[in-house]
Amino acid sequence: MEIKFLGTGAGVPSKERNVSSLALNLIEEINQIWLFDCGEATQHQILHTNLKPRKINKIFITHLHGDHIYGLPGLLSSRSFLNGDDLLTVYGPPGIKEYIEISLKISGTHLTYPIKIIEFTNGVLFEDDNFRVTTFPLSHGIASYGFRVEEADKLGELNVKALKAKGINPGPIYKTIKSQASTLLEDGTIINREDFIGKTKIGRVVCIFGDTRFDNEFKSHIMNADVLVHEATFDGDREDLAYNYFHSTTKQAATLAKNGQVKQLILTHISARYQNNALQELLQEAKSIFESTSIANDFDTFNIK
Repeated sequence: MEIKFLGTGAGVPSKERNVSSLALNLIEEINQIWLFDCGEATQHQILHTNLKPRKINKIFITHLHGDHIYGLPGLLSSRSFLNGDDLLTVYGPPGIKEYIEISLKISGTHLTYPIKIIEFTNGVLFEDDNFRVTTFPLSHGIASYGFRVEEADKLGELNVKALKAKGINPGPIYKTIKSQASTLLEDGTIINREDFIGKTKIGRVVCIFGDTRFDNEFKSHIMNADVLVHEATFDGDREDLAYNYFHSTTKQAATLAKNGQVKQLILTHISARYQNNALQELLQEAKSIFESTSIANDFDTFNIK
């Protein structure tokens, strides 16, 4: 599992940063890529990576401001020409369905794959044996949301050495033993899985926020997450400006990460006013509160151990 940032700027694209989009690469886990937001030129950014648009099966939209959705019609259209033929599901706030349908209709775009559009306001969006995704409202000028992606816990590894010592040699029986609580062998021996299985592999948790003002109450949604991706449009001395424009500062994002006891904070949605040395100052501001902080740049990749 890894996060690749496709756009890390705020409001409008700049030479250094495109507008908002990131990919959660789950190829190793479920052979899929999930996209979070799709600002203008996101598909152009993808061209500079090894990501395959046909592998994008889910797109989650945090809110309907242009710097988070203007790249969506183009990406949806191009996927038809890039061997994308399986279902694509788009999750977004109320209005996303109308935006997509009108964009495709007026442009005469015909998709060669099925698309499903789900509008949400809160709660569980998706859950299967591998992942659970929930959404919750944030505080922005329009309806804006955060997402909590939780990976299911996995069984530990079989203790092959112990099984061999028991006279059970490798083969299909190992898969059977791991798949059920107890297994009856041909000789009548009962094998209990718990006696031959290693420590459970705890699933990873990733929280991704849309644009938002700071609110310490949001800590309940991010508690103990492995990674929090949070906007930091302004530096720590501009709290009033951040509040007036429904955004957050570096220090506010770091404070929330600390209070939510997350393992890693990644800052994005950086205003173009911050360049070169100013970026290091932003980072140090956040680190003074929460040491495990990074500032994302376009095309940065973060592996989630």
